[in-house]
Amino acid sequence: MVSKLFTLGIYPLQKILLLGLFLCESISFLHAAIPTRLDSRRIVDVLGNAYGEQAAKRGEAWVEVLGKEYVNDQQKLQSINQFFNQLEFSTDQKIWGENNYWATPLEFIGANAGDCEDFALAKYFSLLELGIKDERLRIVMVKAMMINQYHMVLAYYPSPTVEPLILDNLIGEIKVASERKDLIPIYSFNGKQLWLNKKRIQGVVAGKSSRLKRWDDLNRRMGLKNLRQPVTNME
Repeated sequence: MVSKLFTLGIYPLQKILLLGLFLCESISFLHAAIPTRLDSRRIVDVLGNAYGEQAAKRGEAWVEVLGKEYVNDQQKLQSINQFFNQLEFSTDQKIWGENNYWATPLEFIGANAGDCEDFALAKYFSLLELGIKDERLRIVMVKAMMINQYHMVLAYYPSPTVEPLILDNLIGEIKVASERKDLIPIYSFNGKQLWLNKKRIQGVVAGKSSRLKRWDDLNRRMGLKNLRQPVTNME
């Protein structure tokens, strides 16, 4: 049975809305996808032109991680988690000059810093690129008790009835959900679905993830063009 940590929610939809979950009912789902390994040289060049030499080097390291041969999903999780957790943590206000900006993986790598959403989202897209199925992944908004604030992590489900593994920038080690009692889940989503965490194994389906305004906006901005420039140099 999946750990109660990620099946017991305490916030109704009204409170989620107050916490900044802006729903967009009418926008159709756009499948999110990062550039493939075939574009690796282009990725490095774009990062270098947009953010400088160090960003290009980070891009080279990223595409190298994406190009490796892995024996199983566990190796993929470890490699991606370790790579992104090397980047700096900072606030959106400091990096981008506004609150709650969801950076694309390229913007995150280019800026060399991000907040919890950027870590979780970059790991999600990278694992998709490595062939992990979307239904095994969920981006989870939680209340992190150790820092007493809202936080985002990535959950990986080996199977629908097995408790997930948690990839987090606060703790480098990947742990099963039952070992992360400091995290209280609120809602979760992947490329297709949005869940509210209630007293059920998989949570309560609340519709398509395209209802999330910031998620939909992120999908629109994926790619190699129009990369945003940080307001603070984080190198």
